[in-house]
Amino acid sequence: MTASELRSLIAAGLPCEHLEVDGDGRHWSAVIVSAEFEGKRAIQRHQRVYATLGARMHTDEVHALSMRTYTPAEWASTPHP
Repeated sequence: MTASELRSLIAAGLPCEHLEVDGDGRHWSAVIVSAEFEGKRAIQRHQRVYATLGARMHTDEVHALSMRTYTPAEWASTPHP
């Protein structure tokens, strides 16, 4: 799987205002900004992203995914490089 493919999978299942994906083919990191995260704790946000990936998380197609998840308001108030 490529970063572009993983980004497309997440974006297809979760409306994102901002989405960055980086990794080596098995180990990934993502920055995800979505209004769907409003009122959700970090674990609930991560579960929502995992749900978009479905079986890919269980078949080892995506071995590891480290996430930073933000609401649009949180993202707007976070400094970015």
